[in-house]
Order: sequence, then structure tokens, then C-alpha cells
Amino acid sequence: MGIFSRFTDIINSNINALLDSAEDPKKMIRLIIQEMEETLVEVRSSCARIIADKKEVQRRLRRLSDDIVEWEAKAKLAISKGRDDLARAAIAEKSLSQEAAAEAEAELANFEEQLDVINDEVAQLQVKLDDAKAQQKELMLRAKTAENRYKVKLQLHRRDTDTAFTRFELFQRRMDELEGKVEAMDVGRSHLADEIDQLAKDDSINEELQRLKDEMNK
Repeated sequence: MGIFSRFTDIINSNINALLDSAEDPKKMIRLIIQEMEETLVEVRSSCARIIADKKEVQRRLRRLSDDIVEWEAKAKLAISKGRDDLARAAIAEKSLSQEAAAEAEAELANFEEQLDVINDEVAQLQVKLDDAKAQQKELMLRAKTAENRYKVKLQLHRRDTDTAFTRFELFQRRMDELEGKVEAMDVGRSHLADEIDQLAKDDSINEELQRLKDEMNK
């Protein structure tokens, strides 16, 4: 079973309400359009059969009309010849043809009524179908617009992220340069302190050397 179970359900349906309640509006509108198009094909096929039946009844009605005229002519001929018995038989056949013609006219009226109803319903369905297709175009356009906006936002986000990383790297570089300047200020001083410390060590060694010499000379 499709989205709609009957033709009148389609005519009376609220497309906007169906789309609002759907989890996937694009899929729903596609199914709605498919259902409507299939229904139109079925209704038009039924209409074609009714038209064919109507034409057949019209041909039968023409034959019956001819028969009525012919039986009446035969009845008059029989009367003119003094054959009332044959005239009565001809009149009876004419009566049967008249009854059949009345039934055929009733069938034609019924067919005309059906075709009027179908024509009206098909017109309504066509309006619904056109509306659904317009809704589909709008949904596709909205989806495309949303997709493009998402792509733009994604690019902007990446650009912002790249900018943030660049700024962070520049900050790190500045910190490295600042630390380098601080360490550079201590370079000369560190070397001088090392030389002074070395002189102190040399004095200690010389003193120990002299002490050993004095001890040995004793």
C-alpha cells in the first residue's frame, strides 16, 4: 500500500502537513509525487474504458433508434394490408426496442456523470501534483542552499583555525626570541665568572704544591 489508500485521500490531503511531520521531507515529497502520478495513470485508464463503453452504448442506441423507426413502419404496412396480427407483433418489437433504448440512455447518463466526476477529480489531482512538484523544487533549492552554507561555514571555520594556529606559532617565536635575548645577556658574564673561579682553583693548587716542597726540604 502506498502513502494514500484512496483517490479521495490524495485530493483531501494536506501536503504541507505531511512534509512537516516527515523525518525526511525530500523522500516524502518524492513518494507523494510518485503516488499521484501513478493514480493519474490509473484514473485515466479507467476513464478511457468508460469512454469506450460510452461509445459502444451510443452505437447500440443508434441501432435501437433505427429499429424503433423500422418496426413502426412495418406495423403501419401490416395495418395497410389488413394484417392486424402482424401489426401487433411489429408494435411489440418496437416496444422492446424502446425499452432497450431507455436503458441505453440511462447507461449513457451514468457514463456522463462518471466522466464529469473523474474530470473534476483529475483536475484537482493535477493541481495537487503541480503543487507537490513546486514543493519538491523548493525543498531541493533549500537543501542546496543549506549545503552551500555549510560548506562556506566549514571553510571559514578551517580558516579561523589556521589563523589561530598561525598566531600561536608567532607567539611561540616571540617567546623564543625574548628568552634568547635574556640568555645572551648572561653569555659574557658566565665566561668571566668561570675564569675567576679557575684562578681561585690555581691558587689552591699552588699552595698545596708549595706545602709539599717545604715538607720535603725539612
